[in-house]
Order: sequence, then C-alpha cells, then structure tokens
Amino acid sequence: MNHDLLHIQGKPYVLVPLHEYRALNNDATPGDADLPQDIVDALYTGKTNPVRLLRHYRGMTQGDLAAAADLSRPYLAEIEGGKKAGSVAALRQIAAALAVPAGLLVA
Repeated sequence: MNHDLLHIQGKPYVLVPLHEYRALNNDATPGDADLPQDIVDALYTGKTNPVRLLRHYRGMTQGDLAAAADLSRPYLAEIEGGKKAGSVAALRQIAAALAVPAGLLVA
C-alpha cells in the first residue's frame, strides 16, 4: 500500500509537501526566500490573514504597522479582520512597511 497516493472520485493523486510542490513548479514568489519556510507555507495555505501573519512575524503591533504604512489603525484592523479588502494603494503601503511583495498580501 502506497501512503503517498490518494484516490478522489476514482482519480489518483500524489501527496507532496507544499514547499516541494512549489519547487517542482518553480512557483516561488519573489520575497519567499526572505521568509522562513513555515511562514511561506502558512501564506500559501491561506488559513490566516496574510497581513496579520506577516505583521506578527515582523514583531509589529497593529499601531506600529498602521503608522509605518501611513494608515489608520481601525482601517488596518478591518483589513486584517476581513471586513475590508483594502485598496491597492493601502496594500502597497502595507507591503512596503512589511518589506514584502504586495502579491503576498492578497489572500
């Protein structure tokens, strides 16, 4: 019995760790190399808001990030909470403050 094979609706699928899958598909996002593998994996799984995840990783409070991105803390909280998507300009400002490509912030 091969534990790496999974059958869904009669079709065989191979289970591969996310970081190996990205390496196989050359799907690395610019800036991934600057982040630890567990953070990159968490970003790709999409279970946590990427702004919140990266803010915590950088050791910033919402107030710190809001000030660095020149945004209000309530607006940032709404983005992190999923109540607002955030404008393109706001996401770019957040990305710059977190020193990551803006594409990493799109959930």
